[in-house]
Amino acid sequence: MTTSTAPVRLTQYAHGGGCACKIPPGELEAVVAGLTHTGPRDPAAELVVGLDDGDDAAVVRIAGGQGLVLTTDFFTPVVDDAYTFGRIAAANALSDVYAMGGTPVMAVNLLGWPRDVLPAELAAEVLRGGLEVAHEAGCHVGGGHSIDDPEPKYGMAVTGLVDLDRLIRNDAATPGTPLSLTKPLGVGVLNSRHKNTGEVSAEAVASMTSLNAEASIAAVAAGIRAGTDVTGFGLLGHLYKMARASGVTAVVDAAAVPYLAGARQALADGWVSGGTRRNLDWVRPHADLSAVSEDEALLLADAQTSGGLLLGGEVPGAPVIGEFVAQQEHAVVVR
Repeated sequence: MTTSTAPVRLTQYAHGGGCACKIPPGELEAVVAGLTHTGPRDPAAELVVGLDDGDDAAVVRIAGGQGLVLTTDFFTPVVDDAYTFGRIAAANALSDVYAMGGTPVMAVNLLGWPRDVLPAELAAEVLRGGLEVAHEAGCHVGGGHSIDDPEPKYGMAVTGLVDLDRLIRNDAATPGTPLSLTKPLGVGVLNSRHKNTGEVSAEAVASMTSLNAEASIAAVAAGIRAGTDVTGFGLLGHLYKMARASGVTAVVDAAAVPYLAGARQALADGWVSGGTRRNLDWVRPHADLSAVSEDEALLLADAQTSGGLLLGGEVPGAPVIGEFVAQQEHAVVVR
C-alpha cells in the first residue's frame, strides 16, 4: 500500500515573499543615515561607490582600471518549488553586479533553514537551483554559510569585476536621456496571488529566473552610465532614488510601461503585497501621480523580485518608458 504526501509549499513557511519582504525604504534610510559619508582613517582600498546614494552594490578600485563589485541579497520563498526558489534568489543576487555594468565572478551561499520543520532534501534543491543559475552566469560558487532559522531564506553574496570607465551607477542620470526598462513589471502581484492561491505564473517565473547579463552588456556597449535594477522598492521607488541621487526629474509614460500577462487581473483581484503599498506611500510625496489611477500607481510601485534593469539610455529590445529632464518640483512625474 502506498501513501501520498502533499507537496511542500515553501511560501507558507514565510510571513512574506521575495523582495516584498524588504524593510520599507523610508525606514531603511533612517536606519543607515549615520553610516554614510564615513570610512576608515587608513583605507586599504579606494571606495568608488558606497552607501551614500543607496546604489545596487559597493565598488572598490583595484589595479588596471578595474573595480571590485561586492553585493549580497537574500529573501524568503517567493514560489513554492524549492529548486525554482533557488534559481530566482541567485538571479536576483547576481543582478546587482549586472546593474553596475559588471561581471559576476564568485558567489557564496547564504541559507537559513528551519531544519526541524522542512527536510534537508528541500534545502539541497534550493542550493542546486542557485548553483545552476550561477554557473549559467559563468560565476563560481565557493561555499557559503547556513543557520537554523524559523523561516526558510536563501540568497548569495556576490563578487564581480567592472571596468571603472564603464561603471553604471544610480547618480549619473542626465536631462534629455531616454529611460528604458528591460523586463516587464507585475511580478509582485503575481507572486502574491501564488502565495495565497497556489496558482503559478509561468511568465513570472521565467522573468525572475532570467539573468540581466545580456541587458547589462548591451547597456555598457551603448555607453550607458546611469542605471539600477528594479526590485523590492518597485519601479517608482528605484526611479525616485535614481532621480534624487542624480539631481534630475524622471518622467514616466505610464502607457509605455510593459506588464506580465495576468498582472492587471491579479491587481484587480486584490493580490497587492504590503511592501508594494509601503513603496507607494514612500514615493507619493515626491511624485506627481495625478494623471494615473490608484491601481495604476500601485502597479508602478509593485515590489519586484529579480526585476529588469532601469537605464538612462536606449538598448535594443527594451521599451523606452520615459525620459530624464531637468529637476522640477517632483522627482518623478507619471503621465
